[in-house]
Amino acid sequence: MNFFIRWLSKLPLPWLQRIGVVLGWLTWWLSPRYRRQFLDQAQQAGYTLSQLRGAIGAAGAQALESFRVWFGAPMPVQWRGEQYISQAYARGKGVVFVTPHLGCFEITAPTCALRFGPDHGPLTVLYRPPRQAWLRDVLVHARDKPFLKAVPASMDGVRQLIKALRRGQSVGLLPDQVPPQGMGMWSRMWGRPAYTMTLAARLAMQTDAQILLAWGERLPRAQGYCLHIEPMAEKLSDDLETAVLQINLALEGLIRQCPQQYLWGYARFKQPRHEVLH
Repeated sequence: MNFFIRWLSKLPLPWLQRIGVVLGWLTWWLSPRYRRQFLDQAQQAGYTLSQLRGAIGAAGAQALESFRVWFGAPMPVQWRGEQYISQAYARGKGVVFVTPHLGCFEITAPTCALRFGPDHGPLTVLYRPPRQAWLRDVLVHARDKPFLKAVPASMDGVRQLIKALRRGQSVGLLPDQVPPQGMGMWSRMWGRPAYTMTLAARLAMQTDAQILLAWGERLPRAQGYCLHIEPMAEKLSDDLETAVLQINLALEGLIRQCPQQYLWGYARFKQPRHEVLH
């Protein structure tokens, strides 16, 4: 499987995205559970299927283009809001990048790390090791990028995030993932209770780091990507519950910028699983 993924990563981006669109539609038609999740969450956000048909194929494109991000040649990336990163680093308190499952989210961390790492140190990202052994082996090498450091979702990993921020460096999180029981709180997303990660808010509150919203827009006709960076619209509250809700609402705002590239099939409202962190 590792060999096959690396072979796919060598294909031209237009091929990968077209094949991915086909796979996205196959998944839609072959998985009733996936369709229910997609439609349920889209309806919760106020969208109809006709408004989000592009998101069906985009989910498959995201899956395959990730292989190119991990192992293939660099792809064209435009910037929008790059100045906010420079301003955040200038504060000297560190940067917390939060990225939803929107667009090509795999491209955000290595692009930011390569651009700012030489001057400001590595970007440390938190990841949850997949259950499949073959995929764990792939991801060990996939995130081995210049100025990018991946740490597991464990207590030791969290400590490394805090240390990085206290050195004035940056960290990256996917805050719309459903965390294990005990690592989050129930907050509102699309007007509905969703078990939500508290780590992004806790890191910012504990270190005074600045939160920046980041996502990688997939440009039409396989022209590459546009990396969007923007600050929170308002100062993060000192109250954890309020701060977590602020982040959820900020993610909603990002998704509404380009709902056709969001992973609506992700089970955002599922119950958290029990897991012991070491």
